[in-house]
Amino acid sequence: MALSRQDYIAPWWTYWLHNFPHLNFNFQTVDKTFQPEDASYQQSLIFLACVSAVGLGLSLMVLSAYLTCLCCCHREEDEEVKRPDTCCVTWAAVITGLVICSAVCVGFYGNSETNDGVYQLTYSIYNANHTLGGIGSLVGNSLGSMQVGLKEHLERLDEIFSPQGDYTQTLRFMQQMANNIIQQLTAMPDTRKVQVVLAAIAHKTSFIEYYRWLTYLLLLILDLLICLIACLGLAKQSRWLLAVIMVCAVLTLIMSWVSLGAGTATAVGISDFCVSPDKFIVNQTKDSLSADIVHYYLYCSQSLPYPFQQFLTVFQRSVTTMQIQVQGLLQYSAAMYPTAEKDLLGIQRILNSSEFNLHQLTALLDCRSLHEDYLEALLGVCYDGVEGLLYLCLFSLLAACAFCALLCAVPHAWTLIAIRDRDYDDIDEEDPFNPSRRISTYNPSRAQVHSFCSYSSSMGSQTSLHPPLPATTSTPEYMNQSMLFERNPRYENVPLIGSDFQRYCRFPGSSSSRSLRQHEMRSFNRSSR
Repeated sequence: MALSRQDYIAPWWTYWLHNFPHLNFNFQTVDKTFQPEDASYQQSLIFLACVSAVGLGLSLMVLSAYLTCLCCCHREEDEEVKRPDTCCVTWAAVITGLVICSAVCVGFYGNSETNDGVYQLTYSIYNANHTLGGIGSLVGNSLGSMQVGLKEHLERLDEIFSPQGDYTQTLRFMQQMANNIIQQLTAMPDTRKVQVVLAAIAHKTSFIEYYRWLTYLLLLILDLLICLIACLGLAKQSRWLLAVIMVCAVLTLIMSWVSLGAGTATAVGISDFCVSPDKFIVNQTKDSLSADIVHYYLYCSQSLPYPFQQFLTVFQRSVTTMQIQVQGLLQYSAAMYPTAEKDLLGIQRILNSSEFNLHQLTALLDCRSLHEDYLEALLGVCYDGVEGLLYLCLFSLLAACAFCALLCAVPHAWTLIAIRDRDYDDIDEEDPFNPSRRISTYNPSRAQVHSFCSYSSSMGSQTSLHPPLPATTSTPEYMNQSMLFERNPRYENVPLIGSDFQRYCRFPGSSSSRSLRQHEMRSFNRSSR
């Protein structure tokens, strides 16, 4: 018999979500009982989803007003004003990135928890469906054996034992026992309809859950990519990356608010079911199962009557009685009617098979197996499932706030990049320290002066080694400046370029070069005296 019921206690967050206001489109209060087919209840869930749509509209309006004020009320910076500090934008980008990364971590955890809860729900439904399928299969096999196989054997035995009135009376008694079993088997609830409903629920739930999990996974990856692109755009100070960030952030902001609305409505609806699941199941199965059977499996309590007690008792007694009758006929009629032995053995095999099916039915009809599946399904959907949805709602809210902050920070970064480009373009062209000015004032004629101390120049012609003569013979400017302060020119102002020096540079290792160097030194000493 069944053990005491393992109590199911709904978690506190389901009661918190169940207490959310349920209003229809006319702003009238709706019953909070889980009724997915009721139009008013559906309107209440849609109303909760539309609350996030209001949040989306407000955030877009605030962002539009902020960007409009930033564009219209922006005053041009004076040239003497110091360049704006980038510390604010940097810290805003860092905090936004941290919030997005934290939201993504929360989202991954919530997505995994929800998937685990839904998997546990569908697994329990399939397991319960398998149990119901086993019950239906055993009942169908036993019913077919009694209606077809046993009836054929009894008809043939009735022809064989027709001369013996006692034997025919025994056969009629066995037929009466078989009719009692058939009546009890026919009275058993048809589990095929329940199987079809449970299979449809499990299949639809798995289908929806797969695409829900995939959608959230793509949204989480998109948030991470936008965060990375934002960091890259701010680091490289690229305008087109910032433009891509703006577009993607607006789209992600919309998707975050939409996911928040869908997650809130789903969590509230599931919480309404989790607060009182027994009532909903009783209402859904009242057309296919009796109330005492449903309560027996929902509560699995010793205080409740066993609804299959009469069926199992009649089945067991009828099979046992028929087995005794068949054993007596085999013992006393085998010698007189040898042709009846085959049918009697066939009836015995049918009764043994029916008794085996009876033992299996007794085990499958016990409430502990189906009640355990029921509790596992509730724990999966009400604990892991709703908890994961709450984490996903938190992720959506954090992501929406973070992308709002990002959309406010990106225009400031755009402005700083524009100021940097303007400052770079405003460099004075006449500034002698400007690198472009230095390049433009470079004298190309100097590039044509050949080196006079090149060893490779000795391989060329002698005339190509002499530098071109200057156009004028006036005294160089540095010589005139040196004569203003001293009577004699300084050593570093003495020109060393001459024909002899050219020969010296041409052959630095020869003896003539040493004599030429000594001649130059004597000339310098005479001039200095």
